[in-house]
Amino acid sequence: MAVTKGVAVDRIRESFQCGVRLFGENRVQEFQTKREALGGMDAAEWHMIGHLQTNKATRAVELFDAIDSVDSVRLAEKIDFAAEQLGKKIPILIEINVGGEPAKSGIALGSGELDNILSAAQGLRSIEICGLMAVPPYSDDPEQSRPYFRQMKQLFDNVSLQRSPGVRMKTLSIGMSHDFEIAVEEGSTCVRIGTAIFGERQSARSKD
Repeated sequence: MAVTKGVAVDRIRESFQCGVRLFGENRVQEFQTKREALGGMDAAEWHMIGHLQTNKATRAVELFDAIDSVDSVRLAEKIDFAAEQLGKKIPILIEINVGGEPAKSGIALGSGELDNILSAAQGLRSIEICGLMAVPPYSDDPEQSRPYFRQMKQLFDNVSLQRSPGVRMKTLSIGMSHDFEIAVEEGSTCVRIGTAIFGERQSARSKD
């Protein structure tokens, strides 16, 4: 996945022409402006990967093909309602705060919210839970991410074994520009690459 937060439209279009088809954006408002200028890219698939406030869920469903940062039952319900109104079915990933960092969004391990979302999915007809996403604590040493990635793979496997209705686990979204090789070794099926494709961006807040 090419992360296009803070990336100009012409560079996004250039990456598409080079064969990229899967894109991730962090902010609804920023992508809304870009989407209008990105005509002719019908084959592109756009995922919302940043923290999503519930009051922006409807607009996100209108703009994106998938939402990879669901961290509460309430948000899942909002997405489901908006998707039903639009006649869409939205794939979602559940975001896990695997490092327990207060400044990051995502479900805290051991909080019970993951089980709550999985249970709620049985009654939500316009979303499908397709996997998990996480951003481990940043370190200059990519090896420091390995235990967090390993923990996410174990959690992914455990959820897969439950075979819950409304859940079809196929995506483990872990790994970014500085640690994607480690993530792939530990079982990632989707790495989110921004800096390694587009270079450093002044507006970037993380090493995606």
